[in-house]
Amino acid sequence: MKDSELTLCGLPAVKARFERDAGSMVRLFFDEATGRKVGVICKALAQARKVYRCVPPAELEKIAGSKHHGGIVAVVRAEAPRAPTAVEITAWAKRREPVLVLDRIGNAHNLGAIARTAAYFGISFLVVADDPAASRPNDAAYRVSEGGLEQLEVRAVKDVAAFLRALAAAGYEVCGAATRGGQLRTGAPASKPIALVLGNEEHGMAPAVERACTRLVTIPGSGKVESLNVSVAAAVLMWELMGRKH
Repeated sequence: MKDSELTLCGLPAVKARFERDAGSMVRLFFDEATGRKVGVICKALAQARKVYRCVPPAELEKIAGSKHHGGIVAVVRAEAPRAPTAVEITAWAKRREPVLVLDRIGNAHNLGAIARTAAYFGISFLVVADDPAASRPNDAAYRVSEGGLEQLEVRAVKDVAAFLRALAAAGYEVCGAATRGGQLRTGAPASKPIALVLGNEEHGMAPAVERACTRLVTIPGSGKVESLNVSVAAAVLMWELMGRKH
């Protein structure tokens, strides 16, 4: 993954980026109404001699590449996610950090929704597959995440199965989301830090990824439909495995 620029739309996403990394903001555009709410950001950009200006709605839509710009668009530098090191994985386990792993989630809207939920539950680390079939944290994902992606450390790994084995070796319970055959509740507090793995919307986890999990988890349902949308399943599982106080 190469470094690039991102177009962030909507006030929550723009404010979250400004609070996390104001220096990464390159240009800012907004409509008249939203301009009244971003004085602090404009002042910082003025001091850094960066472009910011109020533009008509039609131009804002053109800059955003979408009608769903929320009245403000920021162009920011985006660093390519890097792979975690063995030392970092050991440190995560020692601190019992929950980790969310996405195995080729293909839809950017799902990625953004999952990131928003992960941030809500205070999860710090999101690991995605560095794979052509996987959605990247792109403009759409940032917009849907409503600032959630700014709260996460996003990493990327080429071999998800190998990464899961490294997590397990470091002491993680690696829980893979399966449509059927898994168990969800243990009835007792987890004795190990949790890594939750979610697979592709259509195909689920790759076979090698599933084998690398130490446990499979399935959300029980009525059986009237086969499965939940992956972002909904992610929310349920994050609550049950990482958010709920057992």
